[in-house]
Amino acid sequence: MARISLTPVKCFRLNHPAEVRLGPEGVAGNRLFFLVGGDGERLRSSRTPWPVVVSAEYDASSDSLAMTFPGGIEVSASAAATGEELECEIGKRPQRVALVPGPWDELLSKLGGRQVRLARVEREGAAMVEPVTIVSLASVARAAREAGVASLDSRRFRTLFELDGATEHEEDDWAGRYVRVGESVVEVGDPVIRCAVTTRDPDTGERDLDVLGLIASYRGRGEDGEIFFARYARVAEPGVVRVGDPVEAL
Repeated sequence: MARISLTPVKCFRLNHPAEVRLGPEGVAGNRLFFLVGGDGERLRSSRTPWPVVVSAEYDASSDSLAMTFPGGIEVSASAAATGEELECEIGKRPQRVALVPGPWDELLSKLGGRQVRLARVEREGAAMVEPVTIVSLASVARAAREAGVASLDSRRFRTLFELDGATEHEEDDWAGRYVRVGESVVEVGDPVIRCAVTTRDPDTGERDLDVLGLIASYRGRGEDGEIFFARYARVAEPGVVRVGDPVEAL
């Protein structure tokens, strides 16, 4: 295991803990929140690059959320969803969510240049297609070679687990198989459909490289024109996963 990446708020800068507990619905608090506009529509990362400059930490024990904005501005408050209830489409599924009012509302709206509010899903994992995403660093290195660059920041793909020791796109060969990751076991599933977030610098959100085009150029597209990179997985056996843990296809 080379790196673990997660964020309590979709679209925000990724955090990289040394270890996580993988439960049936993934890592507790991961993508538990997301942003909506004044019209109640979800702000999608593919079309909304600015949130990547904000970081957040969620404390499940106190059900509180802290955010850090550019310039070092920090705010924290209860993460309870006590505001208006909405219906949003997440992962092509309509879901009931509720707003989380707090000191972040004004700061997010100022940064986004319009009204922006924080929403929370009803249950863990509801904001994700599957609780786990995996990619091998060899696959990222292959994409870098195709792009003609020395390296490619793997954070562009925003996967939960980044694996070393695997061959390029070996994770695709694991489809339908069980893989031991640290103390847990996951069942590898469908490929991840990629969006425009991969074309942006992970620190600034600025578009700087046509990652989608270069992946399509050597991997092709799906029947509906989708571009695939990395894999989804379900949790078969919960457990602790640490950076440095072995990863083994069973």
